[in-house]
Amino acid sequence: MTTPPTPTGPQDLQVIQQAPKALLHDHLDGGLRPATVLDIAGSIGYDDLPATDLDTLAAWFRTAAHSGSLERYLEPFAHTVAVMQTPEALHRVAYECVEDLAQDSVVYAEVRFAPELHIDNGLSLDDVVDAVLAGFADGEKAAAAAGRPIVVRCLVTAMRHAARSREIAELAIRFRDKGVVGFDIAGAEAGYPPTRHLDAFEYMRNNNARFTIHAGEAFGLPSIHEALAFCGADRLGHGVRLVDDIEERPDGTHHLGRVASIVRDKRIPLEMCPSSNVQTGAARSIAEHPFDMLARLRFRVTVNTDNRLMSDTTMSQEMLRLVEAFGYGWSDLERFTINAMKSAFLPFDERLAIIDEVIKPRYAVLIG
Repeated sequence: MTTPPTPTGPQDLQVIQQAPKALLHDHLDGGLRPATVLDIAGSIGYDDLPATDLDTLAAWFRTAAHSGSLERYLEPFAHTVAVMQTPEALHRVAYECVEDLAQDSVVYAEVRFAPELHIDNGLSLDDVVDAVLAGFADGEKAAAAAGRPIVVRCLVTAMRHAARSREIAELAIRFRDKGVVGFDIAGAEAGYPPTRHLDAFEYMRNNNARFTIHAGEAFGLPSIHEALAFCGADRLGHGVRLVDDIEERPDGTHHLGRVASIVRDKRIPLEMCPSSNVQTGAARSIAEHPFDMLARLRFRVTVNTDNRLMSDTTMSQEMLRLVEAFGYGWSDLERFTINAMKSAFLPFDERLAIIDEVIKPRYAVLIG
């Protein structure tokens, strides 16, 4: 039996699927399998789904998110959240999330969700997190047994239009040694600045804990400035509108404004989600996405899925779309992957082990 030749470049999806990946921005309630949505809905008597057959429902999720606005993009989540209201459903969705990511050669993932959205049937916030972490742990064991080891950690998210962020921050600290590695706020940006949640961020800092903030996706530079200057975010969720603070001169050079400069100088990681950004109108197309400009200017860009169901995507597909748009090679994909791993909310020695023992050796084979 001969060994297949080493791929010379990331030229197609099947080849890119071989590459190890690190994922920092993935929403649990945005990554369900359509079949799972149907199955759980049937078992709990939820009859508000827009379709009752698998193909039609899958197509609806794919198209409903292509709205051009963040607010409309978020509407399909009402259905996924509705079927995630029991410990069994939460465990199953978390388990299948790990299974799907491992199948796509993701070796490290931080998956986020908002516990406050899953208490309609009487579960406590702690019950919700317990069920999800158990699903992640069981999924990790199954993936390792199948020869696809993966490390999955959790971010708990507070909804920025609600008033429970301090409570969710306290939840993050209660579970910090059980699989929760950080805190986040999410939801519609316009009208809900991150400074509404200063007490939650102060609580996280007082407990030496890490957090990221959705900023610069549907709203501009003020959102990014507040997330950094007032809230002290460790990472930026999306950060696409950072481009508004970068001037491209006629000679091809770039001038960075104050906000862009501090993001680059402090190596603030950008959790970029290209396909999702196009669907919400944050970028007009993948080819016009600021990812490449930011990468060339040596910002710490990372590749992410955001919502695998709504955006009909995987990490491999996100990478392929960037390769097709910007001509990236294996060394570029390796850099973006190491960027993500360096930026993970995992302890330093664990991050280093994944970089040195998993990511670099596997990319060395691909690079040849």
